[in-house]
Amino acid sequence: MYTAQKTRKENIAEYILYLWQLEDLLRALQFSPEAIYAKLVKPLGLPEEQKQEVFLWYMDIVNLLREEGKEQQGHLEHTLHLIADLNNLHNQLTVLPVGAEYRRLYARVAPELPALKAKLKDPEISDVELFFRALYSVVLLRIQEAGKHGDAGKGCGTNPQAAADKDTDVSAAPDSIADSGKSRQKYIDDVLTLISPVVAELATVFRKVERGEVDLFGNAPNGDRHAAAAPEQGTQASSGAQDGPRPAAVAPEGKNSRNSGTGSAS
Repeated sequence: MYTAQKTRKENIAEYILYLWQLEDLLRALQFSPEAIYAKLVKPLGLPEEQKQEVFLWYMDIVNLLREEGKEQQGHLEHTLHLIADLNNLHNQLTVLPVGAEYRRLYARVAPELPALKAKLKDPEISDVELFFRALYSVVLLRIQEAGKHGDAGKGCGTNPQAAADKDTDVSAAPDSIADSGKSRQKYIDDVLTLISPVVAELATVFRKVERGEVDLFGNAPNGDRHAAAAPEQGTQASSGAQDGPRPAAVAPEGKNSRNSGTGSAS
């Protein structure tokens, strides 16, 4: 199974972080078709027909970034729509009986959120978008650390040379979120200890709602609760995995579509 399709089915949080990482990687390659093919497609060692399919998938994402005016920065509307859906689910889980475990995890990080939003100078940002921005800053820090040790490929899940070419200032990423008095490692530990479990539980419930395994308004899940891998684990798990057939979620014809409800995004 290709990375994007696999993570979309199994863990929506991993999927969003994976696409954000891919956006930055494509920018680092300056959207060059030649560079994308040489550094992201050719090393996969796939048959020619599959290589072409993978290449077109990457170029579809490039075209979406251009159409949305996000050549330099910003995230695909598709991922922001998914985050909005997750935030709707978050709001429901904070009041519905089925959200007891989610509320327990969320209560640990909730006292920190006003200060984090003030640090970002964006008091209107949703809790869930804030969670993803913090998690992604950790992804960038890990890429940076891997690059310092000549191991950038493992940090970003793509071609090592492509990661080395990345010109994003990852060192600035956490400063806009974390208290400047905290060490880098303390910041990473706080994000993984407080935020990652909340997002993992949110992704678990989201998947169950999509599959019809749980009714938010009263019915119990069908079967035992399945633990979701934490998003940061999923980012690492994508290392070396093959990207392939374009998921409908990021195809150009679907970029503006968004169904209502927490389990509707595809």
